[in-house]
Amino acid sequence: MAITVGIAGITGKFARLVVKNLFASPDVHIRGLCRNPSKLPEHFRTSPRVTIIQGEADNIKTLQTFVHGCDVVVCCYLGDNTFMTDAQKLLVDACEAEAVPRYVASDYCLDFTKLEYGQHPAKDPMKAVKAHLETKQTVRGVHVLIGAFMETFWSGYFGVWHPDDFKLSYYGNGDEVWESTTYDTAAEYVAAVAMDPTAVGMQHFLGDRKSIRQIADEFATVYGKKPQLERLGSLQDLYDTMQATFQKDPTNMFAYLAL
Repeated sequence: MAITVGIAGITGKFARLVVKNLFASPDVHIRGLCRNPSKLPEHFRTSPRVTIIQGEADNIKTLQTFVHGCDVVVCCYLGDNTFMTDAQKLLVDACEAEAVPRYVASDYCLDFTKLEYGQHPAKDPMKAVKAHLETKQTVRGVHVLIGAFMETFWSGYFGVWHPDDFKLSYYGNGDEVWESTTYDTAAEYVAAVAMDPTAVGMQHFLGDRKSIRQIADEFATVYGKKPQLERLGSLQDLYDTMQATFQKDPTNMFAYLAL
């Protein structure tokens, strides 16, 4: 059965992986929203199965044109809290106006429903968008939770793995469990959810679950050398550092997001 999937923010890294997985199904047609279509690989851009709508995320007419005829809209936005909240609410409203039955929110993270507002500022928009979706009668919200992106976990930005010093840094006691999934695997899950009309609400997926101590042990098994473990402080120390960084400049989400 043919299905039309809308991808908002289609030129982003994760969005392109979702599109790649959707393309494996010949009955899937894709409508993409972006500001600069040239960022999309040519084989997607020129495919007869792909329609690109160029425009801004704050233009309701553009959004309604984009979502028109979609069976589901997958949001792959990435930005500061104001953008992630306001732009998604507007996109949800466009879905409601155009009778789109499902909206996959731009979550792709840990289970933010366990957080109170302000505990993890970067997750506040997810709570706000979920609450907005719950006010809708015709648009069902879909929330894909995958833990952390595994590649981000190992990146220098995250500050856990230090290859030059061959060490892993952590807060807490080292037995706290990390949950993570690779970008590719997460994109496979999102594509599968998009194509399943019964997939609504909270969708939990997982690549792996390990503590930092378990990761160090497995590292040693594979590479024959165990990384040094460096404790940076308590979980409270981490929380306080993150909050202080956020308060210093709430608009600079990349300064506090990894914390």
